[in-house]
Amino acid sequence: MRHPLLGFIVLFTSTACANTAPQTPAPVAANSIYSDDCITEQEVVEAQKAWGDGIVEIGQVHSSGGDYVNAASDHINRFYGYDLSLVLFKPTLAAAEQFRASFDGALSYFVGGNPSHQEDKGFALTPWTKVRWANAGIINNSCTMAVAMGNYFFTPTTGDEVKVEYTIGYVKDREGDLRMVVHKSSIPYQAE
Repeated sequence: MRHPLLGFIVLFTSTACANTAPQTPAPVAANSIYSDDCITEQEVVEAQKAWGDGIVEIGQVHSSGGDYVNAASDHINRFYGYDLSLVLFKPTLAAAEQFRASFDGALSYFVGGNPSHQEDKGFALTPWTKVRWANAGIINNSCTMAVAMGNYFFTPTTGDEVKVEYTIGYVKDREGDLRMVVHKSSIPYQAE
């Protein structure tokens, strides 16, 4: 005797496989933590600039004797999705504790001083005067997540700008703000 769902499964599978046209994302539930609006390339570029300005601001607050830990906390809360989902963050200068899946791990990377992450010197405290972005590309095929890859250049108060590679995955929260859920950053390979 044939199972009553077998016909449905075969029909569903063949219909799903035959339909290769781009799909409109399913509507997001009204109580979702994510927006149902698609992420645009312009929004990614604006989020990148704002993130860079935030890094510069943390260093300025530190240099002026202000509450740089609070400035960094605000920065992380604004730009990273630790309150939305798992965040895959691999900072540039992290070797012993390479991956920072927690807010505290990210904060330690930006400002240092956490005994659990003794290698952290406070990347955002340098201070940087400017962050310049050069996207190799931005994809947002799924509408609900955008991924950008390229180089960003950090300009210190003295010396040459520092070139760093990045891959960043963005989602849009309920308020319409882009938040990072993937952030991998590394120094470019140098042949010996």
